[in-house]
Amino acid sequence: MTLKELLHVLRGVRPLTPEDEAITITKLEMDSRLVTEDTLFFCINGYTVDGHDFAKQAVLNGAVAIIAERPIDVSVPVIVVSDTKRTMARLASHFYEEPTKKLRLVGVTGTNGKTSTTHILDQIFRDAGEETGLIGTMYTRVADEVIETRNTTPESLLLQQRFHAMVDKEVTTALMEVSSHALHLGRVRGCDFDIAIFTNLTPDHLDYHETMEKYLYAKALLFSQLGNTYDGKTAVINADDPVAPRLIQMTSVDVLTYGIRKTADVRAENVRVSAGGTTFTLRAFQEKVDVSLKLIGAFSVYNALAAAAAAVAAGISLTAVKRSLEHVSGVAGRFEPVDEGQDFTVIVDYAHTPDSLENVLQTVQEFVEGNVTVVVGCGGDRDVTKRPTMANIAVRHAERAIFTSDNPRTEDPTLILEDMVHELNADNYDVVPDRRQAISEAIFAAEKGDMIVIAGKGHETYQEIGQDRIDFDDREEARVALKERLT
Repeated sequence: MTLKELLHVLRGVRPLTPEDEAITITKLEMDSRLVTEDTLFFCINGYTVDGHDFAKQAVLNGAVAIIAERPIDVSVPVIVVSDTKRTMARLASHFYEEPTKKLRLVGVTGTNGKTSTTHILDQIFRDAGEETGLIGTMYTRVADEVIETRNTTPESLLLQQRFHAMVDKEVTTALMEVSSHALHLGRVRGCDFDIAIFTNLTPDHLDYHETMEKYLYAKALLFSQLGNTYDGKTAVINADDPVAPRLIQMTSVDVLTYGIRKTADVRAENVRVSAGGTTFTLRAFQEKVDVSLKLIGAFSVYNALAAAAAAVAAGISLTAVKRSLEHVSGVAGRFEPVDEGQDFTVIVDYAHTPDSLENVLQTVQEFVEGNVTVVVGCGGDRDVTKRPTMANIAVRHAERAIFTSDNPRTEDPTLILEDMVHELNADNYDVVPDRRQAISEAIFAAEKGDMIVIAGKGHETYQEIGQDRIDFDDREEARVALKERLT
């Protein structure tokens, strides 16, 4: 593709000379170390480094043109734009031939439930005979190829590369977790969503968004950008969430609602939660089926409803949805049991927000025979306002709380723990900064019929300390402690 052909989708950039327009572009890059011959390089101003500082190195490595936010003294054409991140998203989609127009793209946004909802949908669409791709917190999967990922929603360039690979692998439906950061930063610009799902909105990421109003605005971008009602697109919205009416107003496409408490197009009735799973009647318009989920808790029902509503929007029958829901066995790190034959229960869950932690603890209290102990911390370099809230929820809904280190990153773990406990008016907690020791103490203190909830990290196989990621998996640490206790 020539530089002229690539740039023609942009407006307001300075005209190029005929010689510059004829430059051949075979690759797009935002990392100067990956630049090779005939590359267009994007200068991205990130959190820790500024891509403009690496433009000259990119040219030395083979870059033949630069996209930047200010003039740069290099020997190749520099196209100056107001926002390189948003420009990169648009050009990446164009360069890779708008792959999302060749897929059914389903985006899921909300504070909690994104991972579980995409995985339940993956089961439904695969059972319906479709080839699927998945992009989310745990990994990216292109057909059957699993690729490690660091961000819930990758940067736009990588995102479009993944979608392009999905098209090459004949994927028909792509499922993506869409974070509020990605929406606010324009990473999904150029993505043609067919179905957008809203799970819920509870306090989180306020270190970035500052207020709940701004947080809602970021989430709403997914729905406001869907298009118009004649495109066959659908917004799937949780009717039980207080912001639902506002989101419905913000989109112009057809809306499908789901819920338990309020009137909705897709509803769960007669919900029954037990230690073995959850049963309910699934009603979609005038149809209904009885569902027996292996997943536990009302929050699991909401995830199942979100997936069911999206599947119905995609034309999948309610009978097929029921069959798939009953096949779902769980998602790694989401209410995941760790069983080494002990006479008490150990659960690992990703709950890292006040709402998700409260949901998990309320759920286990419904069926636990003994006492509940929760091991939980808060991440460093993240929203500090939720720390005392998390601690209060832990001591209210568990007989014992052990506060420990999560991913402290560049913060002092002891200061994070002080933030958590300094407002507490309770005596049913301990502070054990070392996470391995905290898990071990909980397990060695457990009695028959008790429940231990290890919350916050879920599927993660690392702990972020300083600038390093060290190997650490809550599930493996629990297994080691259980084996030590049992022997």
